[in-house]
Amino acid sequence: MSQDFKRLLKLPKKHSLFLFGPRGVGKSTLLKECFAKNSYFIDLLDTNTEEKFSRNPEELRYLVEALDKKTSHIIIDEVQKIPRLLDLVHLLIEKYDKKFILTGSSARKLKYGNANLLAGRAFVYNLYPFSFLELGESFDLKGALHYGLLPKLVKFKKKEDKILFLKSYAQTYLKEEIQMEQLVRKLEPFRNFLEVSSQMNGKIINYSNIARDVGVEDKTIREYYSILEDTLIGFSLTAFQHSFRKQLSTKPKFYFFDLGVVRALNRSLNLPLEESTFEYGNAFEHFIITEVYKLVGYFHDDYRLHYLKTKDDVEVDLVIDRPGQPLLFIEIKSSKNVRAEDLSKFIKITKEFGDCEAICLSRDECKKKIHNVMVYPWQEGLKALI
Repeated sequence: MSQDFKRLLKLPKKHSLFLFGPRGVGKSTLLKECFAKNSYFIDLLDTNTEEKFSRNPEELRYLVEALDKKTSHIIIDEVQKIPRLLDLVHLLIEKYDKKFILTGSSARKLKYGNANLLAGRAFVYNLYPFSFLELGESFDLKGALHYGLLPKLVKFKKKEDKILFLKSYAQTYLKEEIQMEQLVRKLEPFRNFLEVSSQMNGKIINYSNIARDVGVEDKTIREYYSILEDTLIGFSLTAFQHSFRKQLSTKPKFYFFDLGVVRALNRSLNLPLEESTFEYGNAFEHFIITEVYKLVGYFHDDYRLHYLKTKDDVEVDLVIDRPGQPLLFIEIKSSKNVRAEDLSKFIKITKEFGDCEAICLSRDECKKKIHNVMVYPWQEGLKALI
């Protein structure tokens, strides 16, 4: 079960906080482990509980006033369902010696509804699906590429059960995050968009082409991508901008937060991923980028992730802007034996940039250096980012 694995995210016990993350990444499990003692748990996914606090937010004040002194933490799960509660939480933090732990799988209502984000009185953290580091010896690359790393998948041994879970997850997202929260006027175009955008995962976004495929306007596609980000179902990788003599692409890429979820959305869960194929290479690149995204989120939230592509179609998979350090250029190869000719364009463009660090993350068994590029076994290279 997911609680058998130690999460990388460390939460403070002496401060109120927001914990954001997509549905199913283990927020509730983590909080129940971290704050097992002296905590009071309010689950807004429970219909009766949500109705009670929606009808009268003051119920929260009455509840807190009745708690004994030993109860130090009040956990409110999925707080975005009732943003009005945050005004009351603000007052209660000021009045009582209690810490509030507030979770959410969507920042949209909080972002656009002028919700009270407690003006620094609560730190903000993000939780993601499992990292390979958290799973340790239980990690299986083949399984991760096929089915992703959502914690609940760990308990499933059969391929059929994993597929059913992921299909259900995709439907739950549509039903509970999109339909019930009324984030779009019409569900069917958004459903079509999910399939098209999942097929475009990791590619530079062409809003006009996607709009034509879905049958809506460009601005609607932009809004749909905004919904994906606000509901934490994916993230944008912006184009790297630099005073570089070659013209650079300026459009973003978009990556779904989990490989299993994107395969459920594009209906490819039953299709095998064979090594040395284009599809396998794409899946491996997606895996590495989401792993980097998790590690940066946990350990280096001041880092900024980009990709780079020139007008001559020379592309760098990841550019990490690290304050006070040289730019880090990362090439991702699913090969087990990266050769100099595989890196020729990458070597050339990184040399032209001058002061930067260039690495390649691959399935090579041993570390090696090719010209200015250090080639790492992907596990070793990712660990070096911490």
